[in-house]
Amino acid sequence: MSELFNIPTQLQQLISAEQAYHYHIVPVEQQNGSLVFKTDQKDTIALRQELQIILGKAVELIEDSPENIQKYLSLNYRKNQQLSSNQLNYSEDFLLNIIHEAKAIGSSDIHFEVFEAIRRVRFRIDGKLIERFLIAEHEYPKIINQLKIKAGLDIAEKRLPQDGRINIKTTTEEFDIRVSSLPTLHGEKIVLRLLSKDATNIQLNALGFTDDELKRYKQSVKSQNGIILISGPTGSGKTTTLYATLKLLNTNDTNILTIEDPIEYTLEGINQVQLKENIGLDFAKSLRTFLRQDPDIIMVGEIRDVATANMAIRASLTGHLVLSTIHTNSAWATISRLIDMGVPPFLIASTLKVSVAQRLVRKLCEHCKVSSKISVDLFPENFSITNAIKDHYKPQGCEKCYHTGYSGRKAIYEIIPITKELTELIKKNVLEIDEYLSQKNIRTLKTNALDLVANGETSVAEIYALLID
Repeated sequence: MSELFNIPTQLQQLISAEQAYHYHIVPVEQQNGSLVFKTDQKDTIALRQELQIILGKAVELIEDSPENIQKYLSLNYRKNQQLSSNQLNYSEDFLLNIIHEAKAIGSSDIHFEVFEAIRRVRFRIDGKLIERFLIAEHEYPKIINQLKIKAGLDIAEKRLPQDGRINIKTTTEEFDIRVSSLPTLHGEKIVLRLLSKDATNIQLNALGFTDDELKRYKQSVKSQNGIILISGPTGSGKTTTLYATLKLLNTNDTNILTIEDPIEYTLEGINQVQLKENIGLDFAKSLRTFLRQDPDIIMVGEIRDVATANMAIRASLTGHLVLSTIHTNSAWATISRLIDMGVPPFLIASTLKVSVAQRLVRKLCEHCKVSSKISVDLFPENFSITNAIKDHYKPQGCEKCYHTGYSGRKAIYEIIPITKELTELIKKNVLEIDEYLSQKNIRTLKTNALDLVANGETSVAEIYALLID
């Protein structure tokens, strides 16, 4: 239903969000130099005259209901406290306006993309990309060069990928931006990752752990040595979980060292090192140096190769607690991944304390979700609903959630403490443990996801990928 109220990006840009909300207008057409708007205002004569003065073009107004206008506004013009600007204005502040708008409405990434016919800007919000601006062909190269200059990149190099960083300071906040440029068929694509420096609000008990999971996890991370591994795809919240763990462990009598790429948050009292592979400062080399820095706890941003894995295990064997992330589909698949990388099973068994997998799931909007009877057609083929879900909620869409049906995200976890029984199984390279998980009442990503559906917190569509074996 919300598709009926979508406004094409080129029309959205004709006015700012502030103008749209102030005058209760939405652009629906541009023809022969005149602009056509829908409005719920009664005095259309005065409104048309004022708009013609402000916009400098002929204006036509079409009356619509207040309910429809509100749907148009909330779906196409997101409000935020710092900035309200859909209108495109190629000024010196154009880039900063885009960045601050993305930050204010909770975007994690900004994509500048070029194709044969269009050049666009998209924001990633709650894990999904939405188109925000279309950029004129002659303006796109200028914008890309401005970005590259701010990030310290070589503007003459257009054939190779480049990585850089931008620091943004305002009177109210400071944050970093990771910049990645990529040469594509029609020009350079640039992605900005917004990195918040404020870690004060990151707490383990607010991330999504159940009470039992939090208890198990805290017990594991309070070990004086061993490895803690958190797995999941890019953007699943692994780094946030690591930082929340470091906050728990950060005391005056503890020496904590981290090697990261990039440093997403700064934490007082923790020694953080930025990875610089172009000069030889990689994860494995940093770990060797860390062992001479008298550490108690080491955090490695990611185990990418066998050298890093072996150094992490060596660090844990010499009496250090090592925390890191790895890319696998489940907590138990982490063991298979390490074995595939060439790490001997007996070393994994003697060092790994807990394996964690996590995902981020969008939460249904509490203001507009609607109840419906469950149907087997909603689930993957041959999937059995084991916890007897009778009803579920579907996304509807309202002005509170910008007609997406979702508002915010929640992490779900799969936590497997490595017990003596599992240690023996790992040594024997026995990697089928479904029966063990069931006996120990260890919840998987799938069961936790289904619980969110049963509790009305998310939709079946949102967790569908997790239900496919």
